[in-house]
Amino acid sequence: MALTQPDILTGAYVTADQLLSLRFRPTRAPQFATSPITGTQAGLRLSKQKGRGVDFAEVRQYQPGDDIRSIDWRVTARKNLPHTKVFREERERPALLFVDQGQHMFFGSTQRLKSVAAAELAARVAWQITGNGDRVGGMVLDTTGQHMFRPFRTVKATGRMLTQVASSNQQLSRQQAVAESGAVHLETALAALCQLRQRRNRLFIISDLAGSLQLWREALHRLARHHHVQVLHITDPLEAELPPTGVYNIRQGDESLSFYSGDKTLRKRYADAHAERAADIKEICRHPAVSLQELSTANTHWDHLNWA
Repeated sequence: MALTQPDILTGAYVTADQLLSLRFRPTRAPQFATSPITGTQAGLRLSKQKGRGVDFAEVRQYQPGDDIRSIDWRVTARKNLPHTKVFREERERPALLFVDQGQHMFFGSTQRLKSVAAAELAARVAWQITGNGDRVGGMVLDTTGQHMFRPFRTVKATGRMLTQVASSNQQLSRQQAVAESGAVHLETALAALCQLRQRRNRLFIISDLAGSLQLWREALHRLARHHHVQVLHITDPLEAELPPTGVYNIRQGDESLSFYSGDKTLRKRYADAHAERAADIKEICRHPAVSLQELSTANTHWDHLNWA
């Protein structure tokens, strides 16, 4: 089913068609202009201008005004005419998305589950960056393991990755318990990200950051040595505060639990535990190469967000 313009992704599951349709959602104007860039500002996108940079473009005959430091003395000696090296400023900004579709993401109290919010967010980021002409790839983590996608700048490649996101999303079930293998899959996936040969990517971590915060700390700081890391933290209102006073039954897999939410001590302990974890996550992301943005399942107005 195609996603019409006013629609939002809600509920427990998403389809590949819905994620592919997000390509046509309206977005804010791009942060980076396509016109020639002047001045001394550095960046990661290949500009149309030629100047001193890190990408070699060509060797040509010396022209008045060329920087004498760029003269290629070997070519000059061979041709008996001064020749200079011309460089192209490297401004490409390849992006990798880490999309968490683990069993712990199959949770939500408002509008949709965290797994659905993560899938929508991944699609929005991927389509914006693809539309801006940059390469997009990444890794999808689900209950079976990880699925890696090399970065390309084509619509077809982005569609393949988002189709896997939808497939991983539809594997989730309330009948499944959060297995110990989930923690192993997460650790293995983060280790694989840290071993990427390509450097200087924009790396988007789309997850609720469940599990060991020590694991996340080590992985994020290790990734930040070679990439710019943007943590898009998916949250749900029920994680911060217990529901209104009443008796509630909770079921996960074969386990069930009943509790009374009107207990003031319980409510405070619950809220304090969430606040403490949230503070720890902010502290982990307080790094020059790491940024943190919190996005709630309750917030469905993401058209104004721009990652291109």
